[in-house]
Formats: sequence, C-alpha cells, structure tokens
Amino acid sequence: MIDITPDPIFLRVLGFPIYWYGIAYAVGLAVAYWVIVREARFRGLNEELIGTGFIVVAVAALVGGRLYHVIDQWALYREHPLTAFLPLTVQPDGSYGFSGFTGLGVPGGIITGTIVGTLYVRWSRQDFFRWADVVAPGLFVMQAIGRWGNFFNQELYGPPTTLPWGIKIDCAHRIAQYAFSGIVGALVLLGLARRRASRLVPGDLLWIFFIWYGVTRFALEGLRSGNWTFFGVPTASIVTLVFILGGVAALLYRHGPGFPGVRAAELLPEPTAERLTAEDEEDEFWADDDADDADDADDDENDANDDAADADDADADDDAVEDDAGARPPSEPGSRPIEPPSRSG
Repeated sequence: MIDITPDPIFLRVLGFPIYWYGIAYAVGLAVAYWVIVREARFRGLNEELIGTGFIVVAVAALVGGRLYHVIDQWALYREHPLTAFLPLTVQPDGSYGFSGFTGLGVPGGIITGTIVGTLYVRWSRQDFFRWADVVAPGLFVMQAIGRWGNFFNQELYGPPTTLPWGIKIDCAHRIAQYAFSGIVGALVLLGLARRRASRLVPGDLLWIFFIWYGVTRFALEGLRSGNWTFFGVPTASIVTLVFILGGVAALLYRHGPGFPGVRAAELLPEPTAERLTAEDEEDEFWADDDADDADDADDDENDANDDAADADDADADDDAVEDDAGARPPSEPGSRPIEPPSRSG
C-alpha cells in the first residue's frame, strides 16, 4: 500500500500556489501530444495540423470538463458561484483568495473535445476517422497521467482496501482508480494499430476507447458518493453507458453495412516512404545543397582540365606547324616562282 498523504501544492511562487493537479494535467497533455505526433507520422498524416488542433481541442475539453464537474459537484459551489468558474476560494474572513482549479469531469471533456475536434478536422478537409485513430491512444495517456492529480488532491477514492495497490487517503477526500486502466488501454490501442491493422477500419480505435473508458467508469461509478444523479441514477453512469452502446453500435455498423471499403492497413504509408519531419527535411535540403556545391566544384575542375587539355592540343598543333615549315626546302636566291603558261587569243 502507498502509505503517504501528499501535499496538493507543489510550491508557491510569490505567494501563489502551484498545484500538483495542474502539473499532472500539463504533463499529461505534453505526453499525449508526443504520442499523437508519432501516431500521425506512423500513419502518414500531416503532423503540422496537430499544433493548432491540439490547442483548440484541449481548450474545448477543459471547458467541457470543468462544466461537467461544476454540475456534478454543484453543492460545493452553490454558496459561492464565482469559485466554480474562477480560480478562487473563500477565506475564513469571507474574502476571496487565489486557489486554482481543482476539478474536471472527464465525460464532459470527451464530449466537447470530440465535437470541436470533429469540426476542426472537417475544416482542415481531413478524414475524421483516420485522425480519430491517431488521437485515441493519446486520450488514454492523458487520462492515465492527469488522474494522478486527483491523488495529490486526495479525491475520487474507492472503498477501504488492504490490497497492495491501495492508496492511503485522508478521510475527507477521494482518490481516482483509473490511472492503471488508462496505461493498459493506451498500450492495447497502440498494439492493435501495429499488429491488427489489417482487421481494423479507420475509426475503430476511437470506438474501442469509448467502450473501454465507459466500462471502467461505469463499473467504478457506484463506488463514489455525493455524485450528480438523474432520478437517483448517477449521471456519469448514464453518460458512460451511452459511450459503451455508441461504441459497440459504431463497430458493428462500420464492420457491417457501413463498411467503408478500406482497411486501416491499406492507408498506412510504405515503410520506405516514411514522411520526413521538418528537421529531417531541412537537413536533407542542406545535404542536397552541399552535394550541388560539390558537383559544381567537380564541374569546374573538369572544365579546367578540359581547358588545359585544349591548351596542350593547341601547343602541339603549333609545334606541328613549325615542324612542317622547317621541313620545306628553302627557295634559292634569285629564283622566281614558276608562272602558269598563258594562252594566246
């Protein structure tokens, strides 16, 4: 058992706290970006679109995740609504102080991120399902790392346990149990993409992500207390059930009547035609330039050699002319050249 109770604050800068929660999600975003870039490169897609798209989708996911969390935990913000949307907390004297955000609802982030991601891909005139397969492993990685922020906040915990992977928590907090599932899910998707591409169609990895996340969250939602309910049923259970059913239906449809006619393996670039990165293209450009300079130098040297050879040939011709002149018998003094006979009229 992890027998520690961590401090949620990493450090303070000029009196402002920097939370482990924010660091966890920042690291999660960075690693997810790294995974997505490499998956796009593996599939031969234009990785230059990822920078802007990643920012747009991340902002949308954060907004949706925060909105879902606020609705889920409205009892915590009802008395002071400003703390729901601004990084503020209520001081003992009733004034507001800086605190930072410490709550995101993953289902809300998935919904808004997917909607905005779809619009961005369509706007870029790209194939949505191919990019969905690129993004899906990154979502698992993001979740696996970001969920450790809940550990430092001592929130989202399960029932008491003596198992080796149990985590010591303060009784007033809760702890997440999704991190390990996220790591395994990411490895499974990456393995499928490389070993079972001949059986997959574009978009399958996203539907598998929905099913995997939905099953895990649905199974664990009953362990939580004080969550958002709809007619007595946890809202997250309803949302994740929709994820599960939607993912299963999409897989069945895409492999049945809605089969797109192409397998994921057919869209992969040839191994020898791997797309170069910007750095590789720049190195190749300068290498070609150096090669051109070397070719020019060789041409100049060859021209110089040709000129030297021409000069030698000219000297040889002059010598031959002089030799011919020296070989003619000199004319005797006083002799006249023989004139052709004239004809009389």
